[in-house]
Amino acid sequence: MHTVTRSLLVAACAAVLAAPVAAGTGATATASTAPYCGITWGSTAKATSPAQLWTGAVTGVRAGRHTCYDRLVVDVARGRGTLGYSVRYVSAVTAPGSGLPVAVSGGARIQVTVDAPSTLRPTTTTFSGWTTFRQLKGVGSFEGYTDYGLGVRARLPMRAFVLVDADGVRRLVVDVAHRW
Repeated sequence: MHTVTRSLLVAACAAVLAAPVAAGTGATATASTAPYCGITWGSTAKATSPAQLWTGAVTGVRAGRHTCYDRLVVDVARGRGTLGYSVRYVSAVTAPGSGLPVAVSGGARIQVTVDAPSTLRPTTTTFSGWTTFRQLKGVGSFEGYTDYGLGVRARLPMRAFVLVDADGVRRLVVDVAHRW
């Protein structure tokens, strides 16, 4: 009787030990191949080259936090043409016109260029406690283009796109993921 109980105990222990290893292996492989929050954006430059530049001006800039990314929104007034932009990681943010470097806090920097003029006064916003954003600096507007320097924690996946409201107002949206 003792031998039967011992054999059953050994078999039960072996089954218990084997089950988590097999399940853990499958779960780990699935988790490592699935992108974070389904994000597949990458970190390469995002840009458009419209044939006819937008005639509206930048009217505001704001930021928000989401579950999987931090978001920058540049509001642009109604106008004609196509709103163009360039959003790219750079080693140093540069001022429009002069090309001089502009200090922006963060482990990585994104230069955001909107193909629209601005009459807004350049400001600096520091994002304390945010997951990805560190600092946003209005760099300036020159010859119909407006530049911002966005300091982020690290070079992370990002995307950029334009939303169009029913009344014709455009919004350039820049999302930067919290992680890869």
